[in-house]
Formats: sequence, structure tokens, C-alpha cells
Amino acid sequence: MAIKVHGSVLSTTTLRVIACLHEKEVQFEFVPVDMKSGAHKKEPFTSLNPFARVPAFEDGDLKLFESRAITQYIAREHPTKGTNLLFEDSKKMAIMSVWMEVEAHQFDTVATKLAWELIFKKMFGQETDTAAVKEHKATLAKVLDIYEARLSQSKYLGGDSFSLADLHHMPLLHCLAGTSVKKLFDERPHVSAWRSNILARPAWAKTEAMEKQM
Repeated sequence: MAIKVHGSVLSTTTLRVIACLHEKEVQFEFVPVDMKSGAHKKEPFTSLNPFARVPAFEDGDLKLFESRAITQYIAREHPTKGTNLLFEDSKKMAIMSVWMEVEAHQFDTVATKLAWELIFKKMFGQETDTAAVKEHKATLAKVLDIYEARLSQSKYLGGDSFSLADLHHMPLLHCLAGTSVKKLFDERPHVSAWRSNILARPAWAKTEAMEKQM
């Protein structure tokens, strides 16, 4: 049975999974979920993800949710296909895992809030909270200062090669590129070079093209 990804191209978490599949050169079927109509809160989607959030993933009889768990499964299940997104060495893998945690708990939390205020609120006809944007930008700036220091020592966050630690950032880096937040990336030369480098990858170009087609 073919791999299926249930989600929305407006969802950064869905795009994270799609980017991983493109990096691994794994074929899949995309099943759009109409979030505007609330399809993610109803059956049959809630049988795939009881928390009613995209994406959901199927590989035969295996059903998964949570985008980072899905990308790790894809990377482990297809070790010889496409880009190697993991490390065999346990110490290198541990370092990569640290930065995967940093992305999830330090970067994503604040970047998602900025995307909501600067992009998605407008889609729903809501006003941007400028005070919240200012606060979230200050928080992100501190996170990016740590990234700048890390990337001054290593080409990629997880080590010398592109890995899941970098891939997990791609959707929100792309999403925020058209907002005032881009200045925070541009002001830090190593962060700016890293961001430009990973978003220029062919797998992300395929992901972005898919986003535009929907």
C-alpha cells in the first residue's frame, strides 16, 4: 500500500512531513484535509489523529500523527533512499537530537506564534496584535543569537551534514520569509546563510511547488 499523508499545504507541520518524503525520494499520496470546513475535527480524520490536528500519516497498517515522529519514522524506514537525514555515530546522533529538541521547544513555539499573528490572522479576518508581535520577535531574536553561535562553528545545526534538525525548521523559515521577521534572520550572517542554503534544496523546491498547486 502507498504511503498517504493527510493534511493541508497551509500547515507547516504537514509541509515538514512532505519535505522529508521529498528528501528521502519516497513516493506518497497526498490527501487534502479541508480545515476551513472543520474536516480535521470529524471522522474519518479523527480516527487517524484523535487530537484533530494535521498531519496524519499511513504506511500500510501503520498510522502515525505528530510530524516529527513521522519524519523520524521515514528517515529510519528508508535509510538507503535519498538524503541520509540521520547519523550512525551515537554521539553525532545525540547532538542532532539536541537540536531537534531545540527546534521543537525553543524555535517552533515562538515562530508559530509569529506566523499566526503576521500571516494566518489576516486569512481569518482578525487583527494583528502588534504588542504580541514585538514580544515574540524579542524572544525569537534571543533564540537566533544562540543559533548564530552554533552555526558559526557548524555548517548545519546537527553537524556537518544536513539532517532532520535542519529539515524541521524549513516550513516556518519559508513561511516567515515574507514578513518583517525575515530581518531577524538577515541580521545574523551565519543564520542567514544556513536559511538560504536549506531552503534552496531541491526537495524544498518540490514541496513549495506542491504548496502553490493546491
